[in-house]
Amino acid sequence: MMQQKGRAKFEAGPVTFIVQHELWDGNVQDHSDQGVAVLVANQDETTLLRFNCFDIEKSYVYGPEKENKLFRMDHTTDGNPINWTMQQIRNNLSIMLETAGYADIAKDVDAKQVEKVLPDVEAHAREMYATGRNTVKHNRGTDIFEVGNIRFGLEMRRQASGDGGLAIHVLADLAGTPGRHYTEETELLAFDCFRDAPHYHYGPRNKNHRIFFDKTLVPDTLGWTLKQFKSRKLAAMIDRAGYPGVAADLDQELMDSVMPAMEKRAREMEAAGIPAEVTGNLNG
Repeated sequence: MMQQKGRAKFEAGPVTFIVQHELWDGNVQDHSDQGVAVLVANQDETTLLRFNCFDIEKSYVYGPEKENKLFRMDHTTDGNPINWTMQQIRNNLSIMLETAGYADIAKDVDAKQVEKVLPDVEAHAREMYATGRNTVKHNRGTDIFEVGNIRFGLEMRRQASGDGGLAIHVLADLAGTPGRHYTEETELLAFDCFRDAPHYHYGPRNKNHRIFFDKTLVPDTLGWTLKQFKSRKLAAMIDRAGYPGVAADLDQELMDSVMPAMEKRAREMEAAGIPAEVTGNLNG
């Protein structure tokens, strides 16, 4: 289920603008993504127009509950999606409502009322895009394997729901040098090989795009994760997580030499079972 955080409403005569932050998960809501949706609704809160101002999904939909015509914003020419959305609402709201199949509402739109609330709509959208972002700070792990410019942290986790399993945290020092008190260790990727809802995170403290496993096709999620490391996929995954410099410096041969010991320990920890007590994240 799509996770929604925050919801603000702004009335402008026959239409209401709704701003909300949404988190999508891969294999659950089309693709992994998050950002702000700006909805144009009627007084009954039927969505007439939808603008997706997300990390990846930059699009708009005419009449999601009627015509349901989706168009993509151009990532190259349209610029910031929130700014582009405000321009369309300011200049083209009536004609877009007609295209969406709501000509009766379009003729009643009052441009002055829209203009009056639009600065607040934009301000809330920009604030929510930044502050509503879902990120997570996991524990670094109990068993650490150093691999040049990165390290792996292995941890047996248990969630409050009762789900859990082995987690592999891919970590790197992004600020400072090892041994200095100001060095900042950051989690680049996280692989939660859980019993019930296994998934992995691209950039848990950055974009935090999550993909859930299809357990029918991938019954051994730990095996799948280790396979990515062995088949030289890790650098590309680190790059996708938003850390191209770390990916470029990855020493694959060194990682290959560490893999047998890490795999052995990972399987030992997995066999020991889920901890009896909940292992919370560092941010709650």
